[in-house]
Amino acid sequence: MSSARAFSRHLAIAYTLLLLYASLHPLSGWQDKGLPLFGYMIAPWPKYFRFDDLCVNILGYIPLGLTLVPALSWNWPWRKRVLVTVLFALLLSFGLESLQGFLPTRISSNIDLAANTFGALLGALIGARWGRAMFEPGRGLARWRERYIADGLSGDAALILIMLWLLMQLTPDQLLFTGGELRRLLGIAPPLPFGADRLIRFEAAQTASMMLALGLFARCTLRVSGPVLVVALLFIGIGARVVASASFFIPSSPWVWLTPGVEYGVLIGLVLLLGALRLPRVAQHALAGTSLLMASLLINVMPESPYFLDPAIISRANYPNFYGLCRLVAALWPFAALAYLSGLGLWRGEGLEGENTR
Repeated sequence: MSSARAFSRHLAIAYTLLLLYASLHPLSGWQDKGLPLFGYMIAPWPKYFRFDDLCVNILGYIPLGLTLVPALSWNWPWRKRVLVTVLFALLLSFGLESLQGFLPTRISSNIDLAANTFGALLGALIGARWGRAMFEPGRGLARWRERYIADGLSGDAALILIMLWLLMQLTPDQLLFTGGELRRLLGIAPPLPFGADRLIRFEAAQTASMMLALGLFARCTLRVSGPVLVVALLFIGIGARVVASASFFIPSSPWVWLTPGVEYGVLIGLVLLLGALRLPRVAQHALAGTSLLMASLLINVMPESPYFLDPAIISRANYPNFYGLCRLVAALWPFAALAYLSGLGLWRGEGLEGENTR
């Protein structure tokens, strides 16, 4: 399998797993509702219909079609690749909609099934038309990746983890760059509240630690030295948080996440990162892992942030399920990144030959 097809296939697998969790969130309270298992397939048009819900279901499956078509054999005619992709999406959506019939907070819907399939079709057509231009070696995304990112499994894993990190930023009621919070995931009560001064210090330390960790993590996956790409990634993450805050708060509050502690943390983290980028690669590798552990420890001993206690987030369309997905990714991401860094030494010979190992 070519490296381009492998990368596309890894993206398709990762996105399918995200769809599985988002569609079955919160994965609890399973029960038999006493309804026919496939009765939703012949249900009439619902009395209450939301157009934005329809759009979310269509958009949610476009990336699946877009990544799966280029992952299939390029020797197949494009129509065959599109057909296989749409059939896979149809079966996936059908299975998930049927399983939703056992979740008390979910409702199986034939409209959702049709919207998901149509979204996969749109994505598949885009992938059939431009997939090779994006993923074929020497072209598009593949050319950019060949220049800046490691080849092989290590590069694929790094890019997927960075994409998941960006997904984490779409939780507007969390501190900037927060990750590794297992307390809420495990249902553990928060510690005693801190005083304002101590809370600001903890917020600053957590933000700076995660900022340093992410920057050095990205640097460990790059072929090139220099701070430009690393700093650009951080600003893209900040931009994602601004968009999420502007979209999901009433009234729109794009800067609600910029608490006093976060302001100090961003400044401190940026200074530390620019200094750490001048260290030898092996020191950057070790410091990235240490910073991940520090950030995860801090977020689990901090109290609930008083800035986000007001339930002002809009519960529109599928946002509760998307929010649950983002929270899960945020809780597990630092530990996945640590596992990647631990195995990176085993992959070093795979695609980083000739890089600047300063």
